[in-house]
Amino acid sequence: MGEMIVPIIIGILSLGLGGTLGYFAGQRLIGSKVQQAENQAREIREEAETAQKQLLVQAKEEALRLKDETEQELSKRQRRMAQREERLQKRQEALDKRLDSIERRERNLNKRQSTLDRRSNELATIEEKRVAELERVSGMTQDEARTEILKTVEESARVDMARVLREVEAETKETADRKAREIITLAIQRIASDQVAETTVSTVPLPSDDMKGRIIGRQGRNIRAFEIASGVEVVVDDTPDAIILTGFDPVRREIARQAMEILINDGRIHPARIEKVIAKVGEEMEATLIEAGESATYEANVHGLNRNLIKLLGRLKYRTSYGQNQLLHAVETAHLAAIIASELGADVKTARMGGLLHDIGKAMTHEVEGPHAIIGAEEVKKYNIPPQVINCIASHHHEVEQESIEAVIVEAADAISGARPGARRESLENYVKRIKELEGIANNFPGVKESFAIQAGREIRIIVKPDEVDDYQAIVLSKDIARQVEADMQYAGQIKVTVIRETRVVDYAK
Repeated sequence: MGEMIVPIIIGILSLGLGGTLGYFAGQRLIGSKVQQAENQAREIREEAETAQKQLLVQAKEEALRLKDETEQELSKRQRRMAQREERLQKRQEALDKRLDSIERRERNLNKRQSTLDRRSNELATIEEKRVAELERVSGMTQDEARTEILKTVEESARVDMARVLREVEAETKETADRKAREIITLAIQRIASDQVAETTVSTVPLPSDDMKGRIIGRQGRNIRAFEIASGVEVVVDDTPDAIILTGFDPVRREIARQAMEILINDGRIHPARIEKVIAKVGEEMEATLIEAGESATYEANVHGLNRNLIKLLGRLKYRTSYGQNQLLHAVETAHLAAIIASELGADVKTARMGGLLHDIGKAMTHEVEGPHAIIGAEEVKKYNIPPQVINCIASHHHEVEQESIEAVIVEAADAISGARPGARRESLENYVKRIKELEGIANNFPGVKESFAIQAGREIRIIVKPDEVDDYQAIVLSKDIARQVEADMQYAGQIKVTVIRETRVVDYAK
């Protein structure tokens, strides 16, 4: 047992000695690390202090630089301010001098004004005395004298105006007429075409007079059914082998004519068949109107029109004016307007479209009231037509004011197309009525002795009383009558107004 205790004691001592040595070794290692940390901290602190010193030095240098720059800028500004103050001072001195000069002028003007006022009062007093003396000598008041002078001046001015008017007309007419003749002749030569004259009634030929009875039907039922379905009147008279269709609407009349020809050729004429044939022809007529309108737009070189407007244009195919087919007239007017516009440097497209559509109001039914130019212009507004074209339509008979040269061109083209030889004809009744109306307008003017319409109403010659109308008043009278004719009458082309003043001196030998 004693042998076992000795090793245990030795082990305990060894363990205690090892622990003591380890403790001292650890303390020494810790102290070494602490020393290293302190050295690093000291180095960092020294570097920080050095960096801080450098920053302070740089900050001081920057502050000094900014201070120098600020002082230099301030010095410059002070110099500029001093210069401005010097300029302002000079301006102030100049203004003071000008103000003194103005005040001196104002004082001088006030003195002159006082002198002028005094002289004006003196002149007014002298004028009053002179007027009073003139009134006493002449036996007329100032108002009476003024009226008499104005009357004399007015008469003299009228004479001068008529003389100048005649001289200007004579000077401009030569060149204007020559140029106008060249343009119109060129347009007519390029657009010369034939016109088909149609009347306001349609005649349907019959194979024999026996067909009239079948058209009338038992107790007139067939003819009544036809008139109700077609909207036109059927005239069955003594005309051999023919019947007459009359109606206000030319399209209805054309539908009725085609339907009547179909019924006559077919031979089956009874109310049910009549209604069926008229309905079928009416449907075909819709396509015919569109085809006619498209053909007209193509021929006139006007594109982009609305389909409804093209259909309305096609209705002019069955409309006539003084025997002139209105669709052909519209196309011809478009060509004429385009030619004149190109010669004058105007808008050819506007003139062409305005010429084609200028009579579109004539295609509308009688249910729309008003002049055809106005209702036509209102109708085309629905289809996005340019305002210039609308004015061409509305103003071609002067219902509204013409706003462009194209409107004047369309009016001229319309007159050329309607007035050229062979273009139109009119009935004897309308001709006599127009002649009487023309002479009546002239006879209503004071100083007119008598008037005569000649050359089929294309000219009116007016004989005036020489003791009431002098030469210069005759010039004014011719223009007044022409303006009145334009305002009150509707006619194709133009009417020449000629005023004749004749002086006769008569004496007797006894």
